[in-house]
Amino acid sequence: MRLPRPFTIVSMTSLLLLAGCQQEEQAAAGGGFPPPQVAVITTATEDVPITNELPGRIAATRVAEVRPRVSGIVVERVFEQGSRVEQGDVLYRIDPAPFQVQVDSAEATLRRAKAVRMQAQTAADRQEQLHKSNVASAQQYDDAVAQLAQADADVAIAEAGLATAQLNLEYADVTAPISGRIGRALITEGALVSASGTENLATIQQLNPVYADFTQSATDLIRLRKALEDGDLMAENNSADVKLLLDDGTEYPHRGRLLFSEAAVDATTGQVTLRGEFPNPDGDLLPGMYVRVQIEQGVERNAVLVPQQAVQRDASGSAQVFVVSADNKAGVRPVRVGRAIDTRWVVTDGLTAGEKIIVEGFQKVQPGGEVVPADWKPDAAADVPAGEQQTDAAAETGSTEGAAKAEPNEQAK
Repeated sequence: MRLPRPFTIVSMTSLLLLAGCQQEEQAAAGGGFPPPQVAVITTATEDVPITNELPGRIAATRVAEVRPRVSGIVVERVFEQGSRVEQGDVLYRIDPAPFQVQVDSAEATLRRAKAVRMQAQTAADRQEQLHKSNVASAQQYDDAVAQLAQADADVAIAEAGLATAQLNLEYADVTAPISGRIGRALITEGALVSASGTENLATIQQLNPVYADFTQSATDLIRLRKALEDGDLMAENNSADVKLLLDDGTEYPHRGRLLFSEAAVDATTGQVTLRGEFPNPDGDLLPGMYVRVQIEQGVERNAVLVPQQAVQRDASGSAQVFVVSADNKAGVRPVRVGRAIDTRWVVTDGLTAGEKIIVEGFQKVQPGGEVVPADWKPDAAADVPAGEQQTDAAAETGSTEGAAKAEPNEQAK
């Protein structure tokens, strides 16, 4: 026998009201909602490096401009632009014909001077024998000795002239003054070059190692030195480890070393120039390239670090964290944070070692309320929610489908 529809609706309403009353009685008997579960960490002190990230530019360690030492017409360019050259490699050839002629002339002058000296030597020897025999006068002997000395001087002058001519002939081959990477050719074959001119033929840069020039504010340097003097920081052997970050954010695989800091401060910017030296075996670093330099200038002792997600901000922008007391009560603690190290903040004031800090679940926490703390596991937290989300989604889908099926059945009844 099918009941009327009004009677069915009244019955269902009565059942729902009865179920609601039972839930209220159970909640009253249980004392309300259970305390929320939160993930916490226990703070500890550690020694962390003082690392500053500063903008910088790459510069070559040695730069040489290739210039001619003699004047003439360039007849050949030997090197390949952009290639690596070694010290002494021939880069350009200037027309050697005029210099070869000078060498031939100097050799002929030297031979004539030697012939004159041979004649003067013979005359001097003869006059010496005659002078000993009292046949020749002393004046004749002195004249012969003077002519021999003049002939020796002429020979020396001729030899110097020949050396100069040979040197100019060698300079007709323009060689690399240093080893490194040569840039583009600034002249072509057929150009007239001058030894007294200001033009350079090419530029060679030594790119292994390279310099990274960067700047740091004088205030930061003074603060760092004061901390070192007070013993707040530890520095090993007064040395600094330097790392590079390329323009795309990747870390350069080779580390460098700090070379010097300028004593003077730029009056316009208030910056101090620093320089680091980095190996560049693969030629990845080029002069003028923009980089970020990470320099370790000391070690901060007994620092307290917390995950960045554990630090919250109030309406005024001040940093605060949720601290769990010994009786598992959550409380808000204002803190002062300093620099960031990877995904953690350095807390400079407000926390000590051994305190429990809420990292996850603080959205469900009320100040002074009770919580159920558990150790924070960042690796597991990245995997568990995905499964939980799938399970919850499946349960929600099943519940929705069940409700959708139940509604037609009720209507059928």
